[in-house]
Amino acid sequence: MIVNLHQNLANFSESNIKTIKHVLFVLTEKDENQHPFSENLLLKLNRMHSTFKDLAKTPVCIELPEGGIASFVVLDAQLNMFQRHTILRKAIKLLLDEKPESLAISVYGDEATREANACAAYYVATVNAVVLPNRKKKEDREKQDGKDYLKNIYIDGYQATHDYSYVNARVAGNSLCRTLTIAPPNELTPTIYREKVTQLAKEHGWAYQEFDMPALKKMGAGAFFAVGQGSEPQDAAIVHLTYTPKVAEKHISLVGKGICFDTGGHNLKPAKYMQGMHEDMNGSAVTLGILLAATEMQLPVKLDCWLAIAQNHIGPLAYKQNDVVTALNGMTIEIVHTDAEGRMVLADTLTLASREKPDLILDFATLTGSMHTAVTDRMSGVIANRPELLCKAVGAGSAAGERIVGFPYEEDFDNELDSDIADIKQCTLEGGGDHMLAARFLGKFIENDVAWLHTDLSSYSHKGGLGAVQTDTNGFGVGFGLEMIKLLLEKAA
Repeated sequence: MIVNLHQNLANFSESNIKTIKHVLFVLTEKDENQHPFSENLLLKLNRMHSTFKDLAKTPVCIELPEGGIASFVVLDAQLNMFQRHTILRKAIKLLLDEKPESLAISVYGDEATREANACAAYYVATVNAVVLPNRKKKEDREKQDGKDYLKNIYIDGYQATHDYSYVNARVAGNSLCRTLTIAPPNELTPTIYREKVTQLAKEHGWAYQEFDMPALKKMGAGAFFAVGQGSEPQDAAIVHLTYTPKVAEKHISLVGKGICFDTGGHNLKPAKYMQGMHEDMNGSAVTLGILLAATEMQLPVKLDCWLAIAQNHIGPLAYKQNDVVTALNGMTIEIVHTDAEGRMVLADTLTLASREKPDLILDFATLTGSMHTAVTDRMSGVIANRPELLCKAVGAGSAAGERIVGFPYEEDFDNELDSDIADIKQCTLEGGGDHMLAARFLGKFIENDVAWLHTDLSSYSHKGGLGAVQTDTNGFGVGFGLEMIKLLLEKAA
């Protein structure tokens, strides 16, 4: 969603409020008496037995003259981006619940503070004004309908020297990611997903290539093929998209796990853990979101986007424990657990990506339960074959407001994956440190010593929203991925 931005609204007065009935005041600790509605706010705070400083934790709304409504929040200068986004989300929700056509944001403080708060508030407002698709009956859906309800955002107190195209592009990428991720599994089979991606490629000028099951079998991509062969129809595929700008300063590959539904295969998941497994394709949706945002921003970087699209089903041909399959790079893999299908489809996809010799591979996957155990669903973990990438990733996550935790990539973990009958075990049944074992496994399939950063998306969904985004499925990774690309481009400059 692209919102028309109007800056430098005249200082708020009753005449302004007659036309703009939804206003967000983003204040600092020094602004208790600096805004035009200080008396009204004080009365409300007194009635609540609260103080101005409490606005740093709990935003408050008041009614304005002529029937408007204003939300007030105090942002401490020491807040990191995640904290800033979180408190702004709470403040803006009070206004967006009314589905306003126009929203005014008034920022206070010194110039640097006003700039930071204006950009953050604009992002939080636009990303949460997107109304995601639903399948409710028509009359209920119409009540919620309003994709275009927020038509204008006015910013008072800060005159940007640039437009907000970066924020708008990030919102577009995040929205695409969430829309795809929440799609019901009967509406996003591999066949349908590939059709949607084909259409996106046409709309945005991406080169499109796909390797379907017959092609993968002929190529010898046995790790991917093992997972895809259990579905009927056998419509799994590795899809390759490319964005090539006129001038490319760097070459980055994005790789995403796209399991449209994960039953667990022969190692069938119980109902509690199969619920929501239509969202196991979130990693691929993140990469598409990053690709879309980078395209809209016209970033000077060549992006290859590799989508490992399949389903993990049960059937007469489904792979099973103790099978031995041969991956695209020639390694043989002993199957230990059929619910570890993500690393199987990623293995061959990473090999294809690395053969293009990019400067960096970024992969995204809802891969392991052990990462969720390690860092919860409030942040995601990364593992890299270059130690310096971990530091960059943590910094990029901090800048994006998407929290990242780094984990080691150490050779002695390989002992756990030793097999008596194959080159490597797919996983172990003990379960300890599986997020690190999965990374060691995946690293075996990267050729040409390409730099690689793996993101295990344990925080792709968090009940009640996370950071800037108020929906459970939050699009985590799009902002982080964009920041990683920016860091690489800055290094090249």
